[in-house]
Amino acid sequence: MNYFYHPTLDGSVTQFAFNPEESRHIVKVLRKREGDVMHITNGKGDIFRAEILEANPKRCMGRIRDARRVHPKRFHLHMVVAPTKKTDRFEWFLEKATEIGVNEITPLICAHSERRALSMDRLQRVVQEAMKQSLRAYLPQLNPSQSFADFLKQPQPTLKFIAHCQEDEKVELKRRLAADQDVVVLIGPEGDFSPEEIQQAEDAGFLPVSLGESRLRTETAALVACTVVNLINHG
Repeated sequence: MNYFYHPTLDGSVTQFAFNPEESRHIVKVLRKREGDVMHITNGKGDIFRAEILEANPKRCMGRIRDARRVHPKRFHLHMVVAPTKKTDRFEWFLEKATEIGVNEITPLICAHSERRALSMDRLQRVVQEAMKQSLRAYLPQLNPSQSFADFLKQPQPTLKFIAHCQEDEKVELKRRLAADQDVVVLIGPEGDFSPEEIQQAEDAGFLPVSLGESRLRTETAALVACTVVNLINHG
């Protein structure tokens, strides 16, 4: 089974059209025809079963047969991650985090960041494709890049953590977590957070955490944190 993405579908719609890009994929790549049934998500928790009315590669038309609602998770996971120097590594993290389960992602620009510019349209497509591939009904919220200082000014949940590589006293992330609680985790760039950033985060109430004994790449550390939070909530 494949999922398709149509962000504007809701319960009030009976007939609809896909955009040209999705239409071409449906008709030319997947070779769908009139009468074929497909499953569509709006990325907001709704799954629609629809029939193709017109298999036009420029404007594929469909009619909704029925719909169901997927209830959201009882916790909100916000991963705040410094973009990697090589964009494909950050895209890999976005893809895998979406598959595993993440609600919100913010690229974080830090003192040691080697990449500060991102193609948000491309990253959004990565997240959308990962959502469809993993048959998820909720599209993670991908925020614009923010500076470290600006992010710290925003309200945060009670469970907020910073994973860094300094030789400070740290507790394993899994021992800091509780099920059904909103969580935000900061992951730094390849050069790690600066000592000043670590102090600023701790002053703002972020608890330092360890992700294990190994020194991990940025994207690996972010994915480990994402996995640990999901395991705690599904254990």
